[in-house]
Order: sequence, then C-alpha cells, then structure tokens
Amino acid sequence: MANKDYVRRGRSPKKPTKKAASQRKPWFRILLALIVVGAFGYGIYFLNQSPKPKEPTTPSVIPATPVVTKPKEKLPPPPTEKWDYVDTLPSREIEVVPKELQVSKIPYVMQCGAFKTMSQAQERKVNIAFLGLNSKIRKTEGSSWFRVVLGPYKFKREAERDKHKLYRAKIEPCLIMKDQL
Repeated sequence: MANKDYVRRGRSPKKPTKKAASQRKPWFRILLALIVVGAFGYGIYFLNQSPKPKEPTTPSVIPATPVVTKPKEKLPPPPTEKWDYVDTLPSREIEVVPKELQVSKIPYVMQCGAFKTMSQAQERKVNIAFLGLNSKIRKTEGSSWFRVVLGPYKFKREAERDKHKLYRAKIEPCLIMKDQL
C-alpha cells in the first residue's frame, strides 16, 4: 500500500457561518428589545399608581325593622387552681448531694509526646510552658526515647482540663494515664 501525502492537499473551503444571517435582520432584535423594555416600564407605572377609592354604595331599600343587639353576657368567674405549685415553687429548696470524688492512690500523668531527640522534646516543653503549664522530660531506661510529661495530678478532671487547654493551643496528642514510676 502506498503512503499518501496529506500535507500537499489543499485546505477545504470554509463553511458559511451563521453570522451573515444574523446581520441581515438586526431590526428584529431591536424591536424585541423595545417591546420588552416597554412592557417592563408599563408594569412599573401600573404598580406605582395608587388605587382609586370606591364610592360607598347606599342601599336602595331601608330595613323596616331596627337591628336588635343582644345584651352582653357576663363572663363566668375564673376557675380555681387544683395545683398549688405556683405558690410553693418559689419558696422550695432542692438539696443536691454531690458525688464524692475518689482520690486514686496512683496519681495521673499526661504524656504529650515521645521524641527521638532531646531538642524535639525541649521544643515541646517550651510550647507547653508558654501556656503556663509545667512539664518534665523523662528518658525511658533501655531506650532512646524522650517523653514530655505533665503532672502528677490528684484527680483525672484536672488532667482533662489541662488536656483541653493544650488541645485549644494545637498541642496534641496528649494521653492521660496513671503514673507507672
């Protein structure tokens, strides 16, 4: 099969565009725009006109009997309350006995990171110190990890409060656990 040379062929003739057809009738678009603008203007004018008051119509026939109004009925007395809570509630006191917090024999600590280098652990300790919290760096025996630890806390609630404070400062993850000294 012989290869054909498509490059030497001439270009195909251009197809007629719709642009020529639209240039023949510009008056149609102008007329349509004028009708739309006129309808819009008429609508605005019509909405701004205040309505004319209607003339009162007089009845042609006057009623022969006068209109009789009923005498006003007296309302019955208000019902009596069956319940007395409306009177007794403001003077009532409720005793709430708070649940006693249990003090753990083993204090809680919070670990906020374990790092391979001492410089990383010191950087985390400085970030925690900017929040007004004291932390310590502990080196685990038998490994090269440096842990940043806060505490000891007597109650877990105190540790949770500090954990939320660190979370708001975007210092995470922090883990609360019982101290395993």
